[in-house]
Amino acid sequence: MIIITAKVEVDPAHLGELKGAVAAMEKASRAEAGCIDYAFSQELSNPSIIRIAERWQSMEALTAHFATPHMATFGKALAAHPPKSSDIKVYEVAKEVALPGRR
Repeated sequence: MIIITAKVEVDPAHLGELKGAVAAMEKASRAEAGCIDYAFSQELSNPSIIRIAERWQSMEALTAHFATPHMATFGKALAAHPPKSSDIKVYEVAKEVALPGRR
């Protein structure tokens, strides 16, 4: 499984313009083959921080995701309103385990 976590700082003045692009990206990405989960969230304590959490079945599925039309459209939206900063991490996970104390 491939897990991606991202922290993106955006200009608060551009949040309204990006929300439509974010919603379209979430919906289209979740419908892709190989997508386990795909979500954006906004920090409550700092609304200019957007978090992205993705889970993919394989690197091949993620690679195909990057070639989709909705990814290109989202890239254009970000180019029009560039983030102040971003930190993106990609993890390849061998297995999922239970949370300690839970089944």
